[in-house]
Amino acid sequence: MGAGAAGLSLARRLTRPQESSNATPSLILVEPPAGSSVRSASRTWCFWDDDPGEYDDLVTASWRHMRITNRDGSSTTAALPRAYKMIRSADFLQHIGTELRDRTEVRSLEATVTAVRDVPGGAEVSGVDAAGRSVRLTGRWVFDSRPPRELPAARTALLQHFRGWFVTTQAERFDPAVADLMDFRTGQPDRGLSFVYTLPISTRQALVEYTEFSAAPLSEAAYDSALDHYVRRVRPLGPFVATAVEQGVIPMTDGFFPRQVGRRVFRIGVAGGATRPSTGYAFAAIQRQSAAAARALHAGRTPLPTMPHTARHRLMDAVMLRALATGRVGGAAFFEELFRRNPAERVVRFLDGASSLRDEWAIGLSTPVMPMLRSLAELPLLPRRKATKCS
Repeated sequence: MGAGAAGLSLARRLTRPQESSNATPSLILVEPPAGSSVRSASRTWCFWDDDPGEYDDLVTASWRHMRITNRDGSSTTAALPRAYKMIRSADFLQHIGTELRDRTEVRSLEATVTAVRDVPGGAEVSGVDAAGRSVRLTGRWVFDSRPPRELPAARTALLQHFRGWFVTTQAERFDPAVADLMDFRTGQPDRGLSFVYTLPISTRQALVEYTEFSAAPLSEAAYDSALDHYVRRVRPLGPFVATAVEQGVIPMTDGFFPRQVGRRVFRIGVAGGATRPSTGYAFAAIQRQSAAAARALHAGRTPLPTMPHTARHRLMDAVMLRALATGRVGGAAFFEELFRRNPAERVVRFLDGASSLRDEWAIGLSTPVMPMLRSLAELPLLPRRKATKCS
C-alpha cells in the first residue's frame, strides 16, 4: 500500500531474480487515485552513497564536498567520505514504476484503502477505487507505507518544515562540486533551528531551501520572505527565476513507530520509522529496510522490516531533540560547534547512521555537556504524550 519511495523500493527488490529456490512472489501495488489529496507532493530525496550507487541513473546531482557557514559568515569546506546525492521524487517514481510495469508478477491498482485486517493465511485490504466501487484484496503479506495520520505518543516532538526554490540565475553563481549543507545566517527560532541549504545542479541552477526545526510550520508567505531575504541580501544571486517549488513537513519525534500492526501486516518507510529523528533523512534507511524485508521473504522467513536506526542513534537523537525543544541549547550554536570540533567525515558518519561508538563518544564530548546530560537524565521521567495529527 503506497507507491512512493518505500513501496516501490520494496516492490523492486521483491521482483528481482534471486539466488533462491523460492519463486518470485506476485504482488499488487495499491496507490491513491491520481489527483488524490493523500498523494505526496513532489520533492527531493538526499542521501550519502558509495560510487557507483544503485540509483545513479536517477541522480539529479551529487557532490563530494560540503560547506557549513556559521552565523558570523565564516565557513568551512570539507571533502565528503561518501558522495552526497539528490534524486527528485518524480524521476524515481516514474522510472521504478515503469520498470515494475514490465514485470508480469506486478499489478497496479488505484484505490483509497479504508481498512486492513488479518484473515486466515494472510491479510485483507478493503478500499474504494477511483470510480467509487468497493475493492477487496487478500494477500499472504501486506506492507503499508501510507504516511501515518497521527504521530505516535512521544516525549518530544518537533517538525522539520521547509520550502525550497529551484532557481536559474543569469550569471554563474554556484560551484557544482560543493553542496552548502547548512548556512545559519537566518533568523533563529527561540527553540529549534533554522538554516538554508543550497544544492547546485550547475553553475547557474540550484535548489535553495529554507529549513526550520520548530513546533509548527510557517505560512507560505513567511517561507518565501525568508528565501527572498537570503537570495537577495545574505547570498545575493543577482537576477534569477524560480522554475519550481517544493515544500513539506517531516516529523522529528522520539515516538515509537510500530513495524508490525497485524500477524501479516507490516509498516515500512516513514510509517515504519525510517525517518531519522534528528535529521529528517529517510531515503537510505528505506533502502536498508526494504532490502532486509525482501531478503527475509525470499528466504522463506517472516519479512518483518528491520529497525531503520540503531538504539544508540535513537537515544542520542532523543536527547538532542529534548535539548532543542526546551531551549537548553541553541540549534545553530550546537551544529556550529559540532562541525568545528569534529572532522567532517565523523559528523557525516553520524548523520548517515554509520558512526561507531568511538565517533559517538567524540561527538558527545563536543556538545554542551551539562544541558545534554540533563536532557538525558530526565528522559525516563517524561510521559509520552499523544501528538497532534501528522501534517
